[in-house]
Amino acid sequence: MAHHHHHGHAHGHHHDEAGAKPARSWIARHYRLGIAAVIVLVLALSACLVTVEPGQAVVITRIGNPVRVLVSPGLAFKWPAPIENVIRVDLRLRTTSSGLQDVGTRDGLRIIVQAYVAWQVPGDAEHVRQFLRAVRNQPDIAAEQLRSFVGSSLEIDASSFDLDSLVNTHPDRIRLDQFEDRLRARIDKQALAVYGITVRQVGIERLTLPNETLYATIERMKAERDTVAAQRSAEGQREAADITSHAERDSRIEVAQAKADAADIEAKARVQAATIYKQAYDADPSLYDMLRSFDTLDATLGANTRLILRTDAAPFRVLVDGPGKRAADSHGAETPRR
Repeated sequence: MAHHHHHGHAHGHHHDEAGAKPARSWIARHYRLGIAAVIVLVLALSACLVTVEPGQAVVITRIGNPVRVLVSPGLAFKWPAPIENVIRVDLRLRTTSSGLQDVGTRDGLRIIVQAYVAWQVPGDAEHVRQFLRAVRNQPDIAAEQLRSFVGSSLEIDASSFDLDSLVNTHPDRIRLDQFEDRLRARIDKQALAVYGITVRQVGIERLTLPNETLYATIERMKAERDTVAAQRSAEGQREAADITSHAERDSRIEVAQAKADAADIEAKARVQAATIYKQAYDADPSLYDMLRSFDTLDATLGANTRLILRTDAAPFRVLVDGPGKRAADSHGAETPRR
């Protein structure tokens, strides 16, 4: 009885274990399938999603043909490869140097010039497609073509400027900014039309002179300095001559004025002297005669003059007779007549 019970218990336990094992294997199997499905889904989504980063454009191609161009940063949907593929185009600013170029100026002299170009692919679908077609998304090919454009443009535009517009000691005469503007306009037009790239800036980074041009430039500068010196000298001489002639004219005018003033003063003095003489004569004729005789002596005799004259003749008679003698004689002569 006891033996039968034990056998039944063992049999029931074995039956429970067999039922639990299939349940666990089913869960494990479905769990693994779920993980695999999630992985497949994530892979499918990653294959269907494309990220557009700032500074780049994404071109989605279908069997090699560009069907869409994405330029706004963010996520976008596409069919997984090999149905649709992705090409990334760099839209950032790049610089390319022309290298040294030997070009001629308008006045027939040679200069060695080097320019740089700042360029980029514009962020619009049309130009991105054009860039892709023209250079197969290879910036180095675009840069090489730009160098060729710059070389020919330097040759063309340099011939529109004289050397002293590009090399000069006077900053106000230099026209380098106009030269750069012309270059940029010309290169930008060509590059945009052919390669779908736009030129943001063109600058002259180096400008030197070959020996013969250097000598010609030095001679030109020397000639300019000599011309300026001659002009300054001529101006100085002209100003000096003007000053001298003005001074001489002013001097003549002052001398003439002084003579006129002197003559006027002398005439007035004579009139005054005549008036005084008349007054003296009216007051005392004999004194007047004596004073006039003295005036005559003063005018006639110098410091070392010796004269031997008769004293009974005028004007020396006055010295002998004195002023009252003539008056007395006149008075004595008139007395008998009364």
